[in-house]
Amino acid sequence: MSTEKSASAELKEKLFNNRKNGRLVADEKTLQLTDEYCEGYKQFLDAAKTEREAVKTAIRMAEDKGFVAFERGKKYQAGDKVYINNRGKTVAFAVIGEEDVENGVNITAAHIDSPRLDLKPNPLYEELELALFKTHYYGGIRKYQWPTVPLALHGAFAKKDGSVVEVSIGEQADEPKFVVNDLLPHLAKEQSKRTLSEGIQGEELNILIGSHPFKDDAGSELVKLNIMKLLNEKYDIVEEDFLSAELEAVPAVGACDIGFDRTMIGAYGQDDRVCAYPALTAVLNVKNPKHTALAILTDKEEIGSCGNTGLESDFLRFVIRDLAMMQGGDGTVALRNSKCLSADVNAAMDPTFQGPFERRNASKLNYGVVLTKYTGARGKAGTSDASAEYTAEIRSLLDRENIIWQSGELGKVDEGGGGTVAQYIANLGVDVIDLGVPVLSMHAPFETTAKLDVYMCYRAMYEFMK
Repeated sequence: MSTEKSASAELKEKLFNNRKNGRLVADEKTLQLTDEYCEGYKQFLDAAKTEREAVKTAIRMAEDKGFVAFERGKKYQAGDKVYINNRGKTVAFAVIGEEDVENGVNITAAHIDSPRLDLKPNPLYEELELALFKTHYYGGIRKYQWPTVPLALHGAFAKKDGSVVEVSIGEQADEPKFVVNDLLPHLAKEQSKRTLSEGIQGEELNILIGSHPFKDDAGSELVKLNIMKLLNEKYDIVEEDFLSAELEAVPAVGACDIGFDRTMIGAYGQDDRVCAYPALTAVLNVKNPKHTALAILTDKEEIGSCGNTGLESDFLRFVIRDLAMMQGGDGTVALRNSKCLSADVNAAMDPTFQGPFERRNASKLNYGVVLTKYTGARGKAGTSDASAEYTAEIRSLLDRENIIWQSGELGKVDEGGGGTVAQYIANLGVDVIDLGVPVLSMHAPFETTAKLDVYMCYRAMYEFMK
């Protein structure tokens, strides 16, 4: 049989978008590097389940690589490595380039907050001789997914004397877990009449935390009293200290391999730590870049990037200004000359729920890192919409460095949508486009990604910043 290609086959190969499953394209060395890289990623996921923990873990990793805290007024030379910590919840890492900062910075920006259950300011109560916490969910969750999931409690109490007491309980095998309960199906007739989005309501996301009463015949709320006694003994806090606490309930499950072939990763919080880890490790590995390389890991993206630790604040502007001023340059000019990869996830097409996706523009697992020209909802609301020229520049970089990549869009036009930090960076005059990892079950307590896509995200960010 002839092996010669027909004229149409040759023309299709030349003209059509013929991207293939990355595992069919990658060589064995690349697949080996992928597996090795993702072992570190899984460790990061387990160590950094909240934005506070992500910042601490990232700084520890950076200091091991020679990064030091940035000092205003100090002169830094090409190749120097610095970080700027913003209130323990946002952090920027920079490697000073050979070119002046005013000539532009190569920025990668990812967020380190994830959907979760936050405790209310007055969370602790007793009902039917059981102790519970009231919660206020954070970010876009599907509320029905959170009951009957083992939960851990992370965060901190800030006390009136200025001290901060850190909390992490429920992650270790010998530690207790917590849970939001649900009705048994035998008695759920009325609940089952609710719509899916209202199957569990926000005020029903109450976390069960104890049942043993304080041993005293007199008085009420003895279970609550016993819980406060335990908390006082362990953390030296009183009930009023909850008012100045940041406590987050997250799934008490570790990152793990998914599938018989171990090609995927399952974990909580991969949106967006699956991009934060590549951004971090890329800047940590950069040496002597032409342009200053900057990775910023930011808070509050899931609720609109608001507040002084979100990217709607002036933190990035101040970082660039301080770096430029260190060389006698202008921060505004530096921003206008800068380029950015907004490192955020895209929705991978789900084989079971294909309806909301537009097949020709949906990302898929194992097809590499996703280049997303615009995000937003319906009529592109809340997006920066990267220019054709900048999109072409990043396409060229990815192909030149043999990085496996795909393009993607967040579902059908009228199905919904979502935004990223790209719009806030674009507002500063920076060229920016979204690039990240496709995710299954995004915003669920347990999300799934493909290892190859994670590694290609790292490679893209490293080549961009180096």
